[in-house]
Amino acid sequence: MSNDLDAMNELHWLIDMVQTIEVGLIVLDRNYNIQLWNGFMENHSGISPNSIKGKNLFTELPDIPADWLKQKMESVFLLKNRTFISWEQRPYVFKFKNYRPITGRADFMYQNITLLPLASLTGSITHISIIVYDVSDIAVNKLQLKAMNQQLEELSQTDGLTQLHNRRHWQECMEREFERFARYQDQASLIMIDIDNFKQINDKYGHPAGDKVIQHIAHLLKQSLRETDCAGRYGGEEFAIVLAKTGDTDALYFTERLRKKIEASEIICDNRIIKVTVSLGINEIKPNSDNSSVWLSGADKALYQAKQNGRNQSVVFTTQN
Repeated sequence: MSNDLDAMNELHWLIDMVQTIEVGLIVLDRNYNIQLWNGFMENHSGISPNSIKGKNLFTELPDIPADWLKQKMESVFLLKNRTFISWEQRPYVFKFKNYRPITGRADFMYQNITLLPLASLTGSITHISIIVYDVSDIAVNKLQLKAMNQQLEELSQTDGLTQLHNRRHWQECMEREFERFARYQDQASLIMIDIDNFKQINDKYGHPAGDKVIQHIAHLLKQSLRETDCAGRYGGEEFAIVLAKTGDTDALYFTERLRKKIEASEIICDNRIIKVTVSLGINEIKPNSDNSSVWLSGADKALYQAKQNGRNQSVVFTTQN
């Protein structure tokens, strides 16, 4: 009698534990009919164990990705091995609302899921257990950290004044494009831009006005770029662009359009109108370019030539420059 009482007590404790643990617990038979549905599942789904017991999981919860989950469960039945589903593979299997205050930014509960084979006394797998863990806090923290790291990475690559790439990151873009040329012989042109008489602008209107001029040109430059182009602030008043899959003829068309747009524009600073022009040097990668420094040097020489020729013009690099 005492043994029976002990067994009854153990069973009571076990049932009590299953109902109150902070994880979801479901047991399904071979046809995916629900044999056990614990308190966690009831609290988050609003469905009581009595009303769902014996019913088919996929009929009762049509939001579940049925084909995908059945495939996972069939593998557990067949191989008699547990399987684990991370929130990073699929944010959730059960579409439960997230009510946790810390992770208020997540609409739905992020979940890790374990599928566990349950054997009968004869050793055959007759049931499967689904264990659902609420990992919303971990997931949201990790996602926020990832977003923050991405933001920091972008900041480390960006020039604060213009929001263009900074010199270091722009040079990495140039190196990548040069490597692409070396491997696939893809056309590419490099453009160096310098604001004409920038020192005079600073002297006449002051450094805040000079910063405004730099920002204005960066803005017009960004408007002219394609997604595949890479533009950066190279120095104080100097900009650099890598035009992918572009020969010097098309690059010249690009620079002239940009040059005229800048020449026609006005910057208003402290109720004064400032007009500026730029000089531009272009260099298409040549087959005999040994490295990216040679490519850059050619664009630099063309820019110097544009300055020598009277500014406010584009010059394409040739060996005669």
